[in-house]
Formats: sequence, C-alpha cells, structure tokens
Amino acid sequence: MSDHIRIFDTTMRDGEQSPGASMSHFEKLELAKLLEEMKVDVIEAGFPIASQGDFDAVKAISEIVSQSIVCGLSRAGAKDIERCAEAVRGAARPRIHTFISTSPLHMKHKLQMEPEQVLEAIHGSVTLARNLVGDVEWSAEDATRSTRDFLRRAVETAIKAGATTINVPDTVGYGVPDEYGAIFKDLIENVPGADEVIFSAHCHNDLGLAVANSLAAVQNGARQIECAINGLGERAGNAALEEIVMALKVRENAMPFSTQIDATRLFVASKMVSRITGFPVQYNKAIVGKNAFAHESGIHQDGMLKNAETYEIMTPESVGQGGTNLVMGKHSGRHAFKDKLRALGYELSDNAFMDAFTRFKDLADKKKFIFDDDLVALVDDAASHVDDAIKVSRLRVVAGTDGPQTAEIDLLINGEKRWTTMRGNGPVDAVFNAIRALVPHEAVLDLYQVHAVTEGTDAQAEVSVRLAEGGYYATARAADADTLVASAKAYVGALNRLMTKQKRHGGEVQVG
Repeated sequence: MSDHIRIFDTTMRDGEQSPGASMSHFEKLELAKLLEEMKVDVIEAGFPIASQGDFDAVKAISEIVSQSIVCGLSRAGAKDIERCAEAVRGAARPRIHTFISTSPLHMKHKLQMEPEQVLEAIHGSVTLARNLVGDVEWSAEDATRSTRDFLRRAVETAIKAGATTINVPDTVGYGVPDEYGAIFKDLIENVPGADEVIFSAHCHNDLGLAVANSLAAVQNGARQIECAINGLGERAGNAALEEIVMALKVRENAMPFSTQIDATRLFVASKMVSRITGFPVQYNKAIVGKNAFAHESGIHQDGMLKNAETYEIMTPESVGQGGTNLVMGKHSGRHAFKDKLRALGYELSDNAFMDAFTRFKDLADKKKFIFDDDLVALVDDAASHVDDAIKVSRLRVVAGTDGPQTAEIDLLINGEKRWTTMRGNGPVDAVFNAIRALVPHEAVLDLYQVHAVTEGTDAQAEVSVRLAEGGYYATARAADADTLVASAKAYVGALNRLMTKQKRHGGEVQVG
C-alpha cells in the first residue's frame, strides 16, 4: 500500500456552505490557482446543480486547472450527475463525487427509503457517473452512524459499479479516533475489491476531533483526506488542511506517510481564505494563527534564545509565516516595503503595490510602530474591496457624553458620490444608520466584532460584519486605524457581498 496521502481540498464546496462564507466567481478562481500551486491533489470546486453560479465556477476552474483533479459534487439523482459531468467536462482530470446516506436515521427520516432502495440508488448513480467520466468518488453520508454490515454492502455495491474512490465521512462529527479507524480497517479487510480503490476520510469537527479522526483513518488504510483551509465548513467545520499536512510532516516518525503539499504556502492560503470569507483566524489557531509561533513567557523566551527547538517543533518559515516581526515605520522606503511584503507572501502588481505603499505611509503617520500583522491587514483590506460597487469615500462622526451621536458619510455608489448625516444610539449605530439611508435595504446585522490587529492604543482595528437577509448571509472584514472607519468599510463590504449573492440567485437589489 502506498504511503502517499492525497489531499482533497473542499474549501470551495463544504467550506462555502458555512453561513456567510460565500465566495465570488473571481475569488474561487483566485483560490483554485493557489491550491494548484500548493500541489493539492483534488480540488472540489463546488456543487454544480446547486446554482448557476456554482456551475459556472466549477466549469471555469476546470478550464484553468491543469495538474490537480477537479471535482464536482452531486447527489444520487441523474440530473445532479449529468449537470456535474457537464461542469467538469473541460478539466484535464475530471472527477464526479456522488453521495447518498447510509445510516438508519438518514434513510428513514431524510431519504424515506428502504436499505435495498438505497443500494439500487448507489449502483445506478455510480454506474451513470462512471459512464460520463473515468474517475468517480462515492460517499456514504453519515457513515459513522451506519450499521457496519450495511456499510460493507453499500461500499461493495459502489466498487462493483465502478467507483474509484470510496469516501467514509464522519458527516456529523460523531466519531472518535479508535472507532473511526476501525471502520476503515473493517471495510478494507472485508469488502471485495477494496484493494482496487482509494479510501478517503472526510471528518467534521463537532467534537473537535476532525484532524485526529482523519489521521486515525490514514493509520488504518485511508489514502485520501478531505479537508479545508482554516478548517472551514458546515457547523464546527472540517478537518483543517494545514493541520493535517503539518501533522504528517512533523510526526513522520509516528505516521510514515507523506503529501506533496508545498507547506510554505499554507500561511498565504490561510490569509486568502480569511480575506475572501471574512472569517478571522483565531490567534491561537494551530499552524497559521498569529500566536502559533509567539513566545511571551520569560522561561520560553530564554529557551528560544538558546535553541529554537526547545519550544518550536517546526519553524515559522516552514509554513510560510514570517517569523519575528520586523518593525516598519514612516521612514521605510519602497524597496524595504516591497521586500517585507514578499517575505509575507505577497506579490502585488505595480498599481496595487503603489496603493498599498500609500496606505502604509498614511498608517505610519498615525502609528509609531508598524508590525507584520498591520501590513497583512492593510493589504488584505485593500484586496477585499477593490471591486465593490459601494465604497466609503469620507466619514465624520460626532460622539461623546452630551450627544446626540451623529455620522456624516460620503459613499461612492457605482462611481457616483452621495452623502447624508444621520443620528444613532452611539457612533457605530449612527454610521450604520447613515449607510442604510443612502443604500436602503432590509438586511439585519447578524454579527459585529472588533479586535485590535496589534498591541497598543494606536493599533489598527479590524472589524467583522455579517449581514443576513432572506436566507442569505454575507460577511466582510475591514481594517483601519480608526475603529469607526473600519466599521463603515466592513458594513459596506458585507452589503456589497450580500447584493452580489442575491443577484447571483436571481434576486432584485435596489441601490439608493
């Protein structure tokens, strides 16, 4: 059995199913290019029948990706499978990923089908998919709550029908490592034809065990792991790609397996997904978090000064983190700024670089010290809002104990400047009331979160805003030395994303 572990990235499919994490067409193409550069084995680009936007994205990604397998998801119905095949037709290495539930709970309440009917559906769906493409993955949804005997029969049916990869997902994050690993061992040892296919693990993190369960599957014969950057995914998310890759790399002595992933791109990928979705990465997130390589304790610092291996089991450079922050200031020139951005993983066009440099100089006039995280926030903030139809041009807020709090704002709406002044119950409420006055909408503020990018009273504020309307969610982040400016930009960013998503699904959006 090969020791190579295929990495199957589902950030654009399962990850995008997180409420508020939708991605634009351009953003998906941008991410797909990076995933291929990282040497991801399989890119699950979307669920083609879910919407025209998903179909278009899968089709476009299929046409630009030449090395990685491009995969689309489909249910067991013929229309789903045919739509998926049409979307991936242009791929150099196309795959259809079809699934159906196999647990008694799902079969009874979700499918309302008898076990024999499910087996017939498996045979029919996999056979159809295999007639359309040469690479078919089949998944037993809710496998960890399926009876072992029926799961064996279902897997055997899928293999006989032509499946090349068998996925055994822990759909609801119910499994524990020993139990989950034993399922793979049982299937591989007892199902006819199991030695002719690749077994895959797909774990959710409801109990915080997604990575541990995935590694247990590998130790028991799985040779593909389905995961997402930053652990993005439904509910508590999926197994985190960066954690899987580095666990296998660092602990190769305990788990003698390897991936082909370029680990030095992990941090850049994490930042890109965070920027695209508007979901911030927690400071203590393994591998890519701000504090993953930070040491404040005096004892730890002493050990680090003597030998970094005393407290670091991998180097920040090995995952693309910049290591110790280099302090930048208002006297820094273009060359130093460009070198710093390159070290952080950013290669900008001339126009984007000059815009970032101008913003850096403006920030340097307000802050005594500029840290790596300030630069990352500055560049990501600019990239997040470059194509927005609505932009914040100017903001002036009056606040204090005497009141009333008022906000005077200028917005550029499709290139046309509009302004208004509104009152509110506090300065943030006044700012948001002013935006609503210029861009009338029914969206509800579902999340408003502020945190400092770095330490100190002059730290940039990074604001996350999530809006909800009619079953749609949109999240955006913005950073600025002024918390209220960041708040306005984040709100407008989320509004832009919400309108884009509504338009994509056929809704009518009134601007102004």
